Amino acid sequence: MLASFDTHLFWQALSSGPYWRGALTALELTAVALSTALIIGFFVALGVLSQRRWVRGFAWSYNWLFRATPTLLQLYFVWDVLPTLWHGFAGSWFTPFMAAWIALSLNEAAYLSEIIRSGLMSVDPGQELAGRALGMSHRSILRRVIMPQAIRIAIPPIGNEFITLLKLTSLASIISLHELLTASTQLTAAKFEYTEPLLAALVYYLVIVSVLMAIQARLERKFTWTSNRRGRRVAPPAMPAVSHDAR
Repeated sequence: MLASFDTHLFWQALSSGPYWRGALTALELTAVALSTALIIGFFVALGVLSQRRWVRGFAWSYNWLFRATPTLLQLYFVWDVLPTLWHGFAGSWFTPFMAAWIALSLNEAAYLSEIIRSGLMSVDPGQELAGRALGMSHRSILRRVIMPQAIRIAIPPIGNEFITLLKLTSLASIISLHELLTASTQLTAAKFEYTEPLLAALVYYLVIVSVLMAIQARLERKFTWTSNRRGRRVAPPAMPAVSHDAR
């Protein structure tokens, strides 16, 4: 079985332009989708914590919709159904990349909102009361007191979401986005070989995810709670896990 392995085809795939461009497209899509999802997820998290019932209901419905339906179905819906509902999406600007950006951002925001909500709730409520006693506004307390502490707690799960989102970009191949998995499947169709092209794609994913894991570990060390008295590092409060079963 190993004797039939085509080393030349493997290295050709590993160094080919379509693979490089596919990997860069996957990284670009991951970055823009996560950035958008963080913004949406932040406001959804605030909505879940809102004192207004209709705001809480809207935020809960948003999370329920995007966590209860498969990501693949959401990609199909955005790419195939949106242009039939709104003619603006039928224009040339609505590319597979844009469709994947919209679908993955909306999907990821539902998961990030739960992470952000947990981070906000983990901050001692007494600190908000102390801020009010000092005459600070609610917005100022959120920005200067609560958010800096919540960010420290949310970094590890958000890093995991970034890695998960990178792997989810492979689903965008079904709407003709030329990312890494598309490059490998096109090569398998051209060469009628599966092992070498798919193994090359696997190596790309392993390298990219390994780099991201190293960056995540560095950020976690940087933002780990530190005791000023003895210089000891103290782990932040644990956060509840967000299930990915719906994906």
